[in-house]
Amino acid sequence: MLFASPELAPWVKVGGLGEVARDLPLALNRAGADVRSLVPAYPALKQAFPQAPIVERIPGAAALPEAQILAAHEALYLLDCDALYARPGGPYQSPVGIDWHDNHLRFGLLSRAAAWLASHGAQGWRPQVLHANDWQTALAAAYLAHGTPSPVALVQTIHNLAYQGLFPSGVLKELALPPAAFSIDELEFHGQVSFLKGGIRHAAAITTVSPTYAREIQTPPFGAGLDGLLRARQADLYGILNGIDYDLWDPSRDPHLSRPYGIDDLDGKRANKETLQGVLGLPARAEVPLFGIVGRLVEQKGIDLVLQVADAIVSTPAQLVILGEGPRHFVEALHALERRHKGEIAVRSGFDETLAHRIEAGADLFLMPSRFEPCGLNQLYSMRYGTPPIVHRTGGLADSVTDLETGFVFDAPTADVLLATVRRAIDVYRDPAAWRRLQRNGMACDFRWEASARRYLEVYAAALSRSAARPVP
Repeated sequence: MLFASPELAPWVKVGGLGEVARDLPLALNRAGADVRSLVPAYPALKQAFPQAPIVERIPGAAALPEAQILAAHEALYLLDCDALYARPGGPYQSPVGIDWHDNHLRFGLLSRAAAWLASHGAQGWRPQVLHANDWQTALAAAYLAHGTPSPVALVQTIHNLAYQGLFPSGVLKELALPPAAFSIDELEFHGQVSFLKGGIRHAAAITTVSPTYAREIQTPPFGAGLDGLLRARQADLYGILNGIDYDLWDPSRDPHLSRPYGIDDLDGKRANKETLQGVLGLPARAEVPLFGIVGRLVEQKGIDLVLQVADAIVSTPAQLVILGEGPRHFVEALHALERRHKGEIAVRSGFDETLAHRIEAGADLFLMPSRFEPCGLNQLYSMRYGTPPIVHRTGGLADSVTDLETGFVFDAPTADVLLATVRRAIDVYRDPAAWRRLQRNGMACDFRWEASARRYLEVYAAALSRSAARPVP
């Protein structure tokens, strides 16, 4: 199976997709599959694998330049094209946060390379299944549909339907796709080209990252205009909850922590809380609940709700620590809040792996009031670390957190309801026996990748059984 992704942790990671792209193929291979990944040869990956040999060359087409496939190791292929990938910044944006003007070419080439490998193979290996992830690789379906026949079965995963890869209709010519691809039954979406629509339309099977989100995206509020197509493909749509790597996220042997701890020895959380407070310049107050946030600082994640209730939260009293990146107006508002509540709120912009682990371990509660959340990973990390999460009942949050058993769940994403839930959580925090039970319940949950990997293998088998011949370029 070929697993195509625009991200791969730890080298290139914007959100949860980077971690899924690392962890799911590993779990599938442990289950006996032969999975190889394809990602762009970004500078960090070329630096990590400087001796990777060329194993395949892909000729240019239209505005897509010639490229080559490097074998970083047996299970990882890199798409090498310096003209499109040798850049500073992130995989999608410049260092100042502006989308690359040629993203349609950058991820059109990634999609075409995935379809090429699915058809031609490399080093004598050819996959039976092509697993495309999000819009950045979804155009592989169009290249397969408008090329020459191929028996490969395409599985399309939707990690976040809000991002569809929308571009002007004129890009089809640059992408070496025929005018016939621009139709309501294919890539056309309100006068634009939708990469993701192509994947949904042509895939033998469609997956998304939690059962609840699979249901939600078939409704107008969550369907981003594609709910009708998704309802039409309901029989081929599967919701599979993401897992986490229990070796990387293990409080009993996490190298980022000041003191290890586990389900039978939670005293170490106090030491990690004190370390976190010291690192962030907060007074060491063991009796005051410390709330943590790690992630993208955007409306989807409910950061505007946090801004509305932060004054009330710290007045209870409590402390709040925030790590993440997002639009300037949110970042500036959070830093203004920090200045207003010196010694109670600490904000760190950007991403810091060590600090992320320290927040999961040192916080007493984790705030995750997302308006929608396809899966979410931080609530899984939090439960693993004995840090009950406070979540909105949506997507993967609804599928993984149980109110008053492993965390706190609320139904309406409003500031008032969030604040009421925070106060309810603080009441439980003040009851040591109830709090310890809540922590241990969360730590006893098992969100390893193995169960999800078995489910994916079932989906691949279903895709193969229903897959017709696929074209290739």
